[in-house]
Amino acid sequence: MTTAAFTTLHVVISLIGIATGFIVAFGMIGGRRLPAWNAVFLATTALTSLTGFLFPFKGITPGTVIGILSILILIVAVVALYSKQLSGGWRGTYVITAMLAQYFNFFVLIVQSFEKVPSLHALAPTGSEGPFKIVQLLALALFVALTVFAFKRFRAEPALA
Repeated sequence: MTTAAFTTLHVVISLIGIATGFIVAFGMIGGRRLPAWNAVFLATTALTSLTGFLFPFKGITPGTVIGILSILILIVAVVALYSKQLSGGWRGTYVITAMLAQYFNFFVLIVQSFEKVPSLHALAPTGSEGPFKIVQLLALALFVALTVFAFKRFRAEPALA
């Protein structure tokens, strides 16, 4: 497989992870478990990090650190959901770890967008300019809010109709 084809595969997996992550997040906020969506989200988000490690190694980068953190967080999320079945404090653990994994994936999407999309790159060529920082701050605020709402509304048992 060529590097370009592998990059495309990696990006598609990542976008599926991000899309399903938002479905899971809004499901949690709505008090719904959505088992199939959770499985796809966790699998594609893990695959995003794992495939990221298969690119040519150029030393430890912020992306490498985020990938390692994401895998560790996803392990905890999988244990909370599947092994501990969201019992007791594992419900909150799952909400926080799932949302943190989603945030990391979204964070990397923003970084890559500013690096690869010419109009965004022109606004922040080094990634330290105001527009980049503002977008990252807005994303962080969004994910903090989503996590708080999900933590308050999601229960281990399905919501009663």
